[in-house]
Amino acid sequence: MATLVRSIFGFGESLIAVPLLAFYLPIEIAVPVSVLVSVAVAGVVVAQDWRKIHYKSAGWLVLFSMLGIPVGLWLLTSVEEQWVKALLAVVIIGFSLYSLFGRGITLETDTKFGLFLCGLLAGVFGGAYGLNGPPLVVYGAMRRWSAQHFRATLQGYFLPASLMGMIGYWINGLWVAEVTSLFLWSLPAVFLATFLGRAVNRRMNGTSFFTYVYIGLIGIGVLLLMESLFVFR
Repeated sequence: MATLVRSIFGFGESLIAVPLLAFYLPIEIAVPVSVLVSVAVAGVVVAQDWRKIHYKSAGWLVLFSMLGIPVGLWLLTSVEEQWVKALLAVVIIGFSLYSLFGRGITLETDTKFGLFLCGLLAGVFGGAYGLNGPPLVVYGAMRRWSAQHFRATLQGYFLPASLMGMIGYWINGLWVAEVTSLFLWSLPAVFLATFLGRAVNRRMNGTSFFTYVYIGLIGIGVLLLMESLFVFR
């Protein structure tokens, strides 16, 4: 399920995979398994559609994300998680509703400020809570990339970012034998969903694709907001 969503839209699988896996697995196992799956999906998509990646955009986003990771680690240890997640949720929902029902925000070309801001926020929220996807999606939506370029370019970001994440888990002793075993068992379903998602993605045009993207972002925002309100209580 998570890989199918990721393969169609280019993002969103962690918010599906981790909560479902956590019903059956400890969170310290579920998260590395999800990240390993992310590496596999990104690797397949990059191999399939490397010609559709905006390499310059992906490279700058990765670079600026690395700058944001230390800030995210500081947030993780210094600021209440629910406040940060609630703020992110409100921003995501507001941007998506404005884009759906208003004029939206469009960038005709890459801008260093846009790349810096979205990349930095991806690093901040990724370093703090593993939520690096939403700022990247916002940037791709503002650039109005085609569905195929959107999907491929995000994987051009997620492949090195997820690999760095797995290195971190290995250094901290979280990449254990059980993680590898569960990942290998998941591969048949992951590969099938990746190819099915690609077929769906290639049939989407710009208008319908971004409608689904904004709806997906609203869903992510609502989930984050509900999680924050639950913690507040």
